[in-house]
Amino acid sequence: MEAALKIFFSSPRFAVAGASSDPSKFGHKVFAWYLRHSLPATPLNPRSPTVDVLSQSYTTIASPSQLQDPSSYSLSVITPPAVTKQLLKEAKEVGISAVWLQPGTFDNEVIEYARREFKATIGGNGGNGGEGWCVLVDGEEGLKSAGREWSRL
Repeated sequence: MEAALKIFFSSPRFAVAGASSDPSKFGHKVFAWYLRHSLPATPLNPRSPTVDVLSQSYTTIASPSQLQDPSSYSLSVITPPAVTKQLLKEAKEVGISAVWLQPGTFDNEVIEYARREFKATIGGNGGNGGEGWCVLVDGEEGLKSAGREWSRL
């Protein structure tokens, strides 16, 4: 998984599918994690034009196809498995090469598709948390493996 982490965090930009204004939701927590680590992140949420995180409002985009230069992004996914499958198909079509599937975002079919279709897939069993690979728990280790500099806000 170290190679996948290195590829994922070597991207110049990140997109967070399922970003939310609700602090109790993981889409909020994950997007805030990127911001707190001074990483360029774009929120994806087709149902809300903005998300409010860390006392700021961020304009969302509806899907990976709306990213400017999507092949320069790694994608963090915080959506239900049925949504994740379609999201991954679109991400693949627009050239995203690395994805992080948070716990609860995939079933066996989805994780197998991701592992087959993307250069790097992080997800499934493992990581330092009890539920599998989670950027909130394993992200800093990934940043280190990629040699990525960050400052925590």
